[in-house]
Amino acid sequence: MFKGRHFDRSVILLCVRWYLAYNLSLRNLEEMMAERGISVDHATIHRWVVRYSPELLKRFNARKRAVTGKWHVDETYIKVRGRWTYLYRAIDSNGDTVEFWFSERRNLTAAKRFLHKALVRHGRPERIVIDGSQTNRGAILSCDAESRLLDRSRYELKPIRIRQSAYLNNRIEQDHRAIKRRVRPILGFKSIATAKVILGGIEMIHMMRKGQAKYARNPQPSLPEQFELLAA
Repeated sequence: MFKGRHFDRSVILLCVRWYLAYNLSLRNLEEMMAERGISVDHATIHRWVVRYSPELLKRFNARKRAVTGKWHVDETYIKVRGRWTYLYRAIDSNGDTVEFWFSERRNLTAAKRFLHKALVRHGRPERIVIDGSQTNRGAILSCDAESRLLDRSRYELKPIRIRQSAYLNNRIEQDHRAIKRRVRPILGFKSIATAKVILGGIEMIHMMRKGQAKYARNPQPSLPEQFELLAA
């Protein structure tokens, strides 16, 4: 994973973890590394974040525990190049992150892509809670119908129950805040590709803090320990 890198893996992992987990700028990290006697440019740290975040997330997802059959679905706003884009998110009844999907647009196509990804990875939920969005309702109905049509089991699948309630969906609104707190100091992403990668890393940190991954020898590892285990 770190073959051919000029810097030690511990330095790379530290910078990636600190940037994704805390409200630090790239220049903050450059200064902090300098205080430790390590000369590394902020642009290099940015390249590390973009290079290693997707691989760490992939390894994390391979360890991710199962979610419950009751989901809360919503989207939140993310600014990229001065304009608003959208992060679709779902959590389960325990508050664990089910799935997320970054999109330049907020429409039926984006909502369906997000739900399709969630259904393929986690299976069909019994119930999905949404706010008053008719777009999300339409996406659920469409993906549900397609899922039942493609099902090859001998059992008739029950339709996914949809509950529309802004009050009941406060749970995911609260969960958005952890992501927004980290995104806010970034002051807007410079590109769609960068936003997608870094948001994935931020979501991974959020899931780590919730303890959503399973590790054989240590059931409750710290953030640094989880990074070391994933990078091993």
